[in-house]
Formats: sequence, structure tokens, C-alpha cells
Amino acid sequence: MDAARLYAAVAAGGFRRYATYRAATAAGVFTNTVFGLILVYTYLALWEERPHLGGYDQAQAVTFVWLGQALYATLAIQGGGFETELMERIRTGDVAIDLYRPADLQLWWLANDLGRALFQLLGRGVIPFAFGVLFFPTALPDDPMTWLAFLVALALAMIVSFAIRFLVALSGFWLLDGTGALQAMMVTGIFCSGMALPLNAFPGPLGEVVRALPWAAQLQMPADVLMGQTDALPAFAFQAVWAVALMAAGRLLQGAATRRVVVQGG
Repeated sequence: MDAARLYAAVAAGGFRRYATYRAATAAGVFTNTVFGLILVYTYLALWEERPHLGGYDQAQAVTFVWLGQALYATLAIQGGGFETELMERIRTGDVAIDLYRPADLQLWWLANDLGRALFQLLGRGVIPFAFGVLFFPTALPDDPMTWLAFLVALALAMIVSFAIRFLVALSGFWLLDGTGALQAMMVTGIFCSGMALPLNAFPGPLGEVVRALPWAAQLQMPADVLMGQTDALPAFAFQAVWAVALMAAGRLLQGAATRRVVVQGG
């Protein structure tokens, strides 16, 4: 119970921390709405030429766009979560303080990131999504159970997102500069998550590969669960397998990093 209260407090702290950045949140809402408009009209033109591309009709394609804009910051698909701060703490040696805390390093940052993600969903994601639903035809379910399944898929997506970024952040124990790793994560996140184009629309072997990668668990799976393109249980299983595998990999890499005791600058 003490550990649960600790991590709940860390999550609440992460939520409150991002809630203080009101100007940045407002700017993010505006940016996501504008990019959503650009993508919607691009998708409408594309789906006009290629009806039912990837198994979506136009309303589903529009829904995918606005869901992506709602989850862009929530899932930190291009970064912007804890990973930059953790890499800086590794570089300066402040991570040694983190390792002395009466808390697990991985779980501490997971709780912190879940708090951040929840705020980004409510503070930055809801308004662009509501705007899209209000002004464009969308394909949203009426069944409350479908929405509940979507929330489960979203929670699993948050864990997968964290686990990917935690692995990238831990590379700071071996790299002098983590900029390259962060940039590679940004590009991969956009391409492989479906943020640029639904993964269902990728052709042939390329589509099969990207749909099997962990990034598919972030946006593609929750979107398909919400729009009824896939059954919930197989989607949950796909996400859970990647969440467990990546969290376990992070645990192993954390152990190797702390045993090596290589802290840049300290």
C-alpha cells in the first residue's frame, strides 16, 4: 500500500506539473487543431481518389486524423515526455540521486509519465477531437462498451509508449549525447505509429511489418478498437505482449546500466 501511494503521488505530481504550463497547453491545442485540419483535407482528397483505402471509409479516415491529434501529445509520439529529462539527469550524474530513492527507477518514471499523459489527454487532446467531431463527419460508436474497450487500449498504449521511450532514455548511460537516439525515436514514432498514415494503408510486406511492430500498439490499435475495425481482445493481447516485452527489456537494460555505473559528467 505504501508503494502504491508513493507512485500515485508521483503520477499526481506529473499531472500537476504539466497543468502549470497553461500557455504551452493552449498553443498545443491550437497547433493540433490546425494540423488536424491540414491532415483532414489531405485525407479527404486521398480517400476521394482511393475509396476504402486501408479498409476505412472517409468518416473513419477523418476519425483517425482527429484521434491522432488527440493522442499526439498524450502518447508523446515524437517525444516530449520524461525521456529528455532522464537523459539529462544521466548526463549530469543526477540520476545517482534517483537510484538512491526508496522507489524503483522504472516505476517512478512510469508513474510520472502516466500523470503527464493523462493531463495531455484532457488538457490538449479533448478540444481538437471535439472540434473534429463537431465540424466533420466521423465514425464514432454508440456502444458504451466500445468506448470502455478503447480506454483499455489507450491505457495499454500509454505503457507501450513509455516503455519505448524508457529504453531510448537509458541509452544515455552509454552515449555521450542522446540527441541522435531521440531524433531516431521521433522519426520512427511518426512513421510506424500511423500518425502520418494509417498502418492499414501500408501495402504488402511493409504493411505487415509495421503492423507487427510495437508502435502499432500506440495509435493504430486504439483507433481500430474505437471504430470496430478489430476485436478488442486480440488488440489487447497484441498491446499487452509488447508492453510486457518492452518493460522487461527496460528492466534488463536498467540493471545493466546501474551495474556499469557509467554516469556521464559525474
